[in-house]
Amino acid sequence: MARAKVKFVCDACGAEQARWFGKCPDCAAWNTLVETPLVAATRSVTSAGVLTAHTRPERMADVALQEEARVATGLSELDRVLGGGVVAGSLILLGGDPGIGKSTLLLQVSHRLACQGQQVLYASGEESARQVRMRAQRLGLEHPNLWVQAETDLQQVAAAIQSLKPDFAVVDSIQAIADPDTSALPGSVSQVRAATGTFLRLAKEANVAICLVGHVTKEGTLAGPRTLEHMVDTVLYFEGDRYKAHRMVRCVKNRFGATQEVGIFEMAADGLNEVCNPSELFLAERSVEASGSAIVATMEGTRPLLLEIQALVGPSALSQPRRLATGVDHNRLVQILAVLEKRVGLSLGKMDAYLNVVGGLAIDEPAADLAIALAVASSLRDKPLAHHLVAIGEIGLNGEIRAVSGLEARLKEAAKLGFTTAIVPDHHLARLNLPPQMKIHSVNRLMEAILIAVGAQPIAPSGNVSGPD
Repeated sequence: MARAKVKFVCDACGAEQARWFGKCPDCAAWNTLVETPLVAATRSVTSAGVLTAHTRPERMADVALQEEARVATGLSELDRVLGGGVVAGSLILLGGDPGIGKSTLLLQVSHRLACQGQQVLYASGEESARQVRMRAQRLGLEHPNLWVQAETDLQQVAAAIQSLKPDFAVVDSIQAIADPDTSALPGSVSQVRAATGTFLRLAKEANVAICLVGHVTKEGTLAGPRTLEHMVDTVLYFEGDRYKAHRMVRCVKNRFGATQEVGIFEMAADGLNEVCNPSELFLAERSVEASGSAIVATMEGTRPLLLEIQALVGPSALSQPRRLATGVDHNRLVQILAVLEKRVGLSLGKMDAYLNVVGGLAIDEPAADLAIALAVASSLRDKPLAHHLVAIGEIGLNGEIRAVSGLEARLKEAAKLGFTTAIVPDHHLARLNLPPQMKIHSVNRLMEAILIAVGAQPIAPSGNVSGPD
């Protein structure tokens, strides 16, 4: 008898190979290739069938448009991220580190939806029903419309959704759910793909919003195949330092709203509390007379957020000085230090440089470059910047200050928090509606910003920087 054709699928990355390898050629993981039967196509294209009314192509201009009905979760910060609320029939994926508070957040959402008259099912594959009840009782989140199921069998969870017909369902977590008809371990690529496909079909057919909880890898990305993120409608990341109180929900994919939106929460004894003014929270403990501190207005989605950047610069006892950055890309810090030394004349070649974004948040946009440079210059000269100063701008390799997006919204947020002075790029400012109470310094070069914020121009050790004394 001829042997059935098979393929080998990597449990770590989902890549498919024609033969077995000890080491996956795509992700370099060892012993992760699993033999999977290769299902051949049973129909040709010519015999695929006859078009029906539902499958017949139609002109795009003739497609009927209707706004998706949304249900507010009761947490305005989460509604902001979701685009206004939960859409019926949508499949949401929420990922985060262990212990960060994913289950607590979803239990609070479930309770608030239940209080609105919604039927909610919380299916837990990692905890017993008693454990879920204990958490709910501790947080005061018990309600008759909130149902709980402790099950890892995919068919049993699917049957519960079909029987109860809830308006909202939580599956915690997708890696713990297994299909008994799939010959693979729970959490494997084939199991995750099968479970997600089943929940996607249930969400669309039963018009129920389903939220899947996903594990993350040590790199901070969602564990499992990348097809998992492609299959769902919305992908959320729950981020934050588990040793600090605040948490952040970030949207990286949303078929029903904008991406890169963030919601800020604070962990307390009674669960997660919303932070309506996160900028004020992150600047609450700012020191007034400390050198090496600068304020930047970043954009998280459509929300401006003011953060404090701290720098510490001092003589190095090593042959190669240290460059350490927390919350900012290390290569970005090294690049800015090089520009400061070459274009401004700061002697940093034999200095250790440490950089930190206060609050544990990460900044990945270039608009923070100018604040980083001013914090480094302030620490080197041991001269505090003005307490009411905010700096915004990208730094080029030639020392130029480049324009950034959303400048008007950033400055309005700074003015609302009492900042009266800003150093910004000199690009298209006349077109913007700037806060009248703020003094705006528009600059084209990094040297100009250093002179305004720190004072007298540093002397270039190589003598290649010219300018006024």
